[in-house]
Amino acid sequence: MTLNPEQLIDLAMKAGASHAEVYQSRSQSRPVFFEANRLKQLESSQSEGTALRLWKEGSPGLAVAYGEIESKTLVERAIALSDLNDPETIELHEPRTDIRPSVGEAIAVDKLIDMGKEAIAQVRQHYPEVLCSGEFTSQEYFSCLVNSLGLHCQYSEVSRDFYLGVEWVRGEDFLAIYEGEHSRHQLKIEKVVQGILQRLAWAKETVSPKTGRIPVLFTPNGAAMLWDTVANALNSKMVLEKASPWSEKLGKKIMSEKLTLSQQPNFEPYTCPFDDEGTVTQELSLITEGRLEQFYSDRTRARLLGTQSTGNGFRSSLGSYPTPSLINLIVEPGNSNFEQLVQQLDNGIIVEQILGGGADISGDFSINVDLGYGVKNGVIMGRVKDTMVTGNVYQVLKEIIALGDDSRWIDSCLTPSLLVEGLSVNS
Repeated sequence: MTLNPEQLIDLAMKAGASHAEVYQSRSQSRPVFFEANRLKQLESSQSEGTALRLWKEGSPGLAVAYGEIESKTLVERAIALSDLNDPETIELHEPRTDIRPSVGEAIAVDKLIDMGKEAIAQVRQHYPEVLCSGEFTSQEYFSCLVNSLGLHCQYSEVSRDFYLGVEWVRGEDFLAIYEGEHSRHQLKIEKVVQGILQRLAWAKETVSPKTGRIPVLFTPNGAAMLWDTVANALNSKMVLEKASPWSEKLGKKIMSEKLTLSQQPNFEPYTCPFDDEGTVTQELSLITEGRLEQFYSDRTRARLLGTQSTGNGFRSSLGSYPTPSLINLIVEPGNSNFEQLVQQLDNGIIVEQILGGGADISGDFSINVDLGYGVKNGVIMGRVKDTMVTGNVYQVLKEIIALGDDSRWIDSCLTPSLLVEGLSVNS
C-alpha cells in the first residue's frame, strides 16, 4: 500500500514536528537478458519507497520505508531519530505545485527480445566466433516530493535501455567491447552495432605503442573519466571543503579556451525538471572558453556560500540527504570528425575503454588501457595491450589540441572525442 504523503505530514505535525517532507519514488523494470549469443531469461522487478524527513525542535529525523508499513510507525521512527540529533538549519522549498505529465514511450518485451536477437545476429554475421551478451530493458519511474510548507512536485518517465557486450577470444588474447544507449523513444541499435564492428576491425592486429610522452586521443567513452573529475571540482560541497583546486578561481581561466561546458537539464534523453529538493533545474554556464563561470549547488551548500541553489540537490538513495550533483553535463564539440583527429596523430594512441577508476579530486590518474589503438602517420595500426597512461586531469585540459564533432552520451554527459598534446605512456 502506497503511503499518502499528506497524511504522513499531518501525522508528523501532530506528533510534534514543526516541519516535514515526504519523498517517494517508484520504479518498475522489465529486463531481457542475453548470454553466449542466446536469450537467457526475462525478469520483472518493482521497487517502491518512501522517505519521511522531519524536524522536531529543530532536530532532524529521517526514516525510510520500502513496501508496506503503517504511517504511524514511520512517523514514530523519524521522531525517535530526531531526539538523537542536534538542531540544524531547516532546508525546505517554498510552496509550489509542479506536476509534470509523463514522458517517454513504453515498449513491449517481445520487441526487446527481437532487438537483442537482431543486434547479436548483425555482429556475428561479420564475426561468427564472438560471444555476445546483452540486457535490453523497458522501465518506468515515478517520483513525488511534498512538504509541510505546501510544495508538491511530481514527475514520471518511461525509458528504454540496452547494452551489448562482445567477447572475442583468440588463443590467449581476450578482448571485450561494451556499448549501450538510453532513450525515451527509439533506440539506435544499428548505429551501436556499427560502432562495435568498427572497433573489432581495428583490433584485429596487435601493435606495440610508442612509449614516453606522446599525443593521446580520447574517444567520448575514454574522455568520460576526465569529466567525472571536472564535475567533482565544480561541486559546491568540494568548494566549501577547499578540496576543489578551483575554489578560488571564479572568473579565471582554468583550462584550454577550446573548452566550454554547461549543464542543460532540458536535453533529451536525460531531462530533469526539478531536483530532489523541489528547486527547478536550470541551464548553467559552468566553463566558457576555458574560464570558470560558476559552481553548482543544493540549498544547504548555497546558503553556506551566500548564493542561491542552482537546482542540483539530489539524493543518492531514499535514506540520504540531498547533495550537489550535476545533470546533463554538455561539452561543446569541435569541428573535426574522428578521422581528421586520427590524422593529426603522427605516433600516438587512442583510448577507448579503461580498466578501473579514473582520477580523484587531485586530478592525478594512472589508468590501464582496456581497449586502445596505436596510431602511426595518421593511420590506426591495431590494438595496444598492457598499456598504461598517466597524467593529471587539470593539466590535460590545458593541453587540448582539438575537439571532435562526434559527441555521444556517456551516462548523462554529452562529450566529443578530444586530442591531447601529450601524456606519459608505458607498455
